[in-house]
Amino acid sequence: MLSGAATTRRVLAGIGLTLLLVVGATPPADAALRADPGAGCPPDQPDCSVWDDEPGNPGDPGGGDNGGGGDDGGGGGGVCQWNGRTIACYDEDLGWFNNGNGCYYKLTEMPIEPPEGHQWYLETCNGGDLGSQQPVALADPPAGFGAPPDPEELARRALASIKLLPARLKVAPRKDIGPGLVGLPVWMWATAGKNYFGPLYADESDRGLTVYIEAKVDRIVWDMGNGEKVTCYGAGTEYKATGTRAGATSPDCGYDEGYSKADTYKVTATTHWTVNWWTNSDATRRVIPQTRRSGIVQIRINELQVVTR
Repeated sequence: MLSGAATTRRVLAGIGLTLLLVVGATPPADAALRADPGAGCPPDQPDCSVWDDEPGNPGDPGGGDNGGGGDDGGGGGGVCQWNGRTIACYDEDLGWFNNGNGCYYKLTEMPIEPPEGHQWYLETCNGGDLGSQQPVALADPPAGFGAPPDPEELARRALASIKLLPARLKVAPRKDIGPGLVGLPVWMWATAGKNYFGPLYADESDRGLTVYIEAKVDRIVWDMGNGEKVTCYGAGTEYKATGTRAGATSPDCGYDEGYSKADTYKVTATTHWTVNWWTNSDATRRVIPQTRRSGIVQIRINELQVVTR
């Protein structure tokens, strides 16, 4: 004996209403963007191809550490996955996602009454892809239906709308100007600016819930290319040959002891961003750590030559 839903599908197939629904429904234009709201390098965000100043090698995306709660999720209060990709648990046009069968469900109306005790839902399967919609009559709401928006998903959507750039590195001495010497201090600094250090702000809203984010740099960890690292808590100070500290150590970001042997070193840096987020209903601040890796700056170090007579 067929269930009410199966009987209804057979009737609809006979009158062609399913085809009309498939033709008439259009997915949201930004479905691809919403499909992966927490990507480390979202569309139109150039974090994956930023070049450093001198001479320049492409930086890596770095991405996020997914702090503050697992993978990127959707509005069903948890993580929604389909065919190996993370998708939104709620879509404004498709409704709520059911992790069990990979279909979205949204209440809809039909020209015929559903079976007693049932309601019409527009079912969009295959993770919301085109060509797989049909009306179904169900006695109970599908799993996940009606769940509130996930605030962390909104926070990650807001994060995707801003640009957290890796530091643009500068060092003194540097290879294109002239070599340094063994044992002398090295200065490091980075281009200042909001996109490089913050603070940056964004917000995202869904069904009455608004999430606000604030992103700013916590620190930059410099890899000196010889196995040693230096942590700086700011952009650093530009070296000036005529400055009062010329030949001395940097006041805030330097490799003070210098290199111990002559060589050409590749200096890189990782920028650690802290993204705080909170909602219009809960002022408690939560954190999504993010990192961005810069390109390479080369530094040439020579031996100090002593002339004897």
